[in-house]
Amino acid sequence: MAVTQAIVGLNVAVFVAMLLPGGQEIGALGANYGPATIGGEWWRLLTCVFLHGGLLHIAFNMWCLWDLGRLAESVYGHWTFAAVYLITGLAASLASLFWNPVVLSVGASGAIFGIAGALVASFYLGEFSLPRAAITGTLRSVVMFVGYNLFFGAIIAHTDNAAHIGGLVMGLLLGALIARVAPQSDDVGRRVGVLCVGLVWVFAGAVWLRHLHPVLK
Repeated sequence: MAVTQAIVGLNVAVFVAMLLPGGQEIGALGANYGPATIGGEWWRLLTCVFLHGGLLHIAFNMWCLWDLGRLAESVYGHWTFAAVYLITGLAASLASLFWNPVVLSVGASGAIFGIAGALVASFYLGEFSLPRAAITGTLRSVVMFVGYNLFFGAIIAHTDNAAHIGGLVMGLLLGALIARVAPQSDDVGRRVGVLCVGLVWVFAGAVWLRHLHPVLK
């Protein structure tokens, strides 16, 4: 799956770059941090999705992304999967800022939860002409992944569960809209319309967050 491989490769490349002399500046410039992000550096909402704080952090996230990403890419197609991943990553970053506006946040897990949410909604709403047993088994596995990681995210310190929930909710919404409005991958116009709705929600969330926290230090 080309897009999944590209996203994993980009994450690994950024992590390796951060290990090089002066590489920590990448994290400083790209991490999601309320005073900087809401203060005008909105690119941090996206760049933080490709940053990780340690070897275990990136290893676990890339393992999850490899499994869920390949499944989602086969279900949605290359460009829809890429768009859902990025939009849910942005939503996760906004949720993180809402809950923890003065805490540094990095990691792909919010976008991974977004992919999981999209799959749950799409499989539950019966978008795909697959055997019911296959859909039920896959749906059960994805739901277990979400529940397990939300539970441990709640009890393990320094886990950004707000980002997980934000990505999950946006993924559920996008997955439901795709299933109901644009289930066919060749229906480009409707797919683009659904994804634009997601972007509008992200933009509205950013505007609301800016109004909620006009000044952060």
